[in-house]
Amino acid sequence: MLEKFTPNQRLLIAIALSFTFFIGYTALFPPKAPNSDVNKSTEATVKQTVPSVPQSSESLATIGDVKTVKTDTLTTINSKEFTLKIDTLGRISSIILKNAKHDNQEGKLAELISPTGPKPLQVRFADEALEAAAQKIPYSANIDDVVLGENGKADVLLTQSLNGLSVTKKVTFYADGHYDVVMNLSEAKRYFVYLGEHPKINDKMMTVTGAMVYAGDNQTTIFEDGDVEGRVGFSNVHLVSAFDQYYATIFYGFDAATAVYVERDINDNPVSYLEGTQAFAFKGYIGPKEYKVLESIDPVLTHSIEFGMFTFIAAPIFKVLMWLHGLLGNWGWSIIALTALIRMMLYPLTQKGMVSMQKIKEIAPKIKEVQAKYKGDPQRMNAAVMEMYKKHGANPLGGCLPLLLQIPVFFAIYRVLLNAVELQGAPWLLWVTDLSRMDPYYILPILMGATMYYQQKITPSNFTDPLQEKIFKFLPVIFTFFFFTFPSGLVLYWFINNIFSIVQQYLVNRQFAAARIVRHEAHLAEKHHEKD
Repeated sequence: MLEKFTPNQRLLIAIALSFTFFIGYTALFPPKAPNSDVNKSTEATVKQTVPSVPQSSESLATIGDVKTVKTDTLTTINSKEFTLKIDTLGRISSIILKNAKHDNQEGKLAELISPTGPKPLQVRFADEALEAAAQKIPYSANIDDVVLGENGKADVLLTQSLNGLSVTKKVTFYADGHYDVVMNLSEAKRYFVYLGEHPKINDKMMTVTGAMVYAGDNQTTIFEDGDVEGRVGFSNVHLVSAFDQYYATIFYGFDAATAVYVERDINDNPVSYLEGTQAFAFKGYIGPKEYKVLESIDPVLTHSIEFGMFTFIAAPIFKVLMWLHGLLGNWGWSIIALTALIRMMLYPLTQKGMVSMQKIKEIAPKIKEVQAKYKGDPQRMNAAVMEMYKKHGANPLGGCLPLLLQIPVFFAIYRVLLNAVELQGAPWLLWVTDLSRMDPYYILPILMGATMYYQQKITPSNFTDPLQEKIFKFLPVIFTFFFFTFPSGLVLYWFINNIFSIVQQYLVNRQFAAARIVRHEAHLAEKHHEKD
């Protein structure tokens, strides 16, 4: 099939595949958005079981800061890991992480709650008059300040009186970042509890931010920022999350019959909320998406860690990485060990590809002769070339197919290393103090580019066009510049992967060189025998 393409076209295809892996996965293969066929099917299903939300003069999703009342801090909760504040509207208005590894790009402590837009535990009523009162009348609390011990908890009772309607929220906060909520209304009214916007700490490239609904039988639906249309309702939901690369705000632990909605705001970003009942209980979490922490709270929370379309491969890889870290105690060395394990598993594929390329290189002069002989007859030329490949046991696709089979694994590793919050603040060697951030001295990207260049030099090539060769030689330079801003952990993986490729290619080259020497000596011996 590839014979139909010119050499330049084949090179451009190879370059396109490379760029697809390095910089195009998130852009070209985003998780299914709500306007996809999959999500349209989901919407059609859930609309049968979830009642619609009545429209008012103002969309439920476009609420911003309440202007009619000053939202002072009502209660402050301190723990070793965070400081959390509740405002006079009964919302979680602020949560600041104290560990320096979570600091934003300006070096400031990480604030997980956006200053604008709806906030966690914000309540809105379907009745417009009741909603207007709820925005003006502040809550009261049974406690002003509390300090949580390492395994401590604190009960905060919030109450609001709305023209005869009494609203109470009993919120139990835990030191690991999760909380339990029990809401009670003195009489049945239709209302909604908001999840709030996702954290906005660092603007990382090539990562997905937005909302996620995990429902039914392991069904995950992603609503990406800037790409949400209308409103979608869900039932039988296990958790709903507003997330960025490393952090999430999550509601979970509510009854399967609870209606969950995701609606677009004025920026086409997702806004998520639950429909409450007169007596309503659920749980929440705000913080980093650290696997072990989430699993210790509730295993269902681990489903908030989502690696894209190859999650089914990435999730086991991530668990192996955590296992290696348990053995080695350092995330950098764990990445190197993981690379070694993956190379061992893929060895048969990579070996087959390298051997095939060597065979094609060896018969390249004979292929050129055949092409020159049948230059005016493309059909006969292709048949003769294929016969030549068959005769020498060379497969023209042998170098491509192993690579294509490896792409899902590469994508999965890419997503794991890009989204693993565990790499935050994790050092490796002296100059790499944070594997989640770029190498400040560009040492790893330069080493990666150098090994990529050397790998090119020792890898067989069959260029017939000088332009083709020049473009190919520039690839290491191009990728080096791309990798300057990549997380150090990801660059480390690709650098070590290049090292293994170089070693394997060197061994294959030696194998074929030795075979050529044997053939040459056999040829000389045969000629000598003929002379005798």
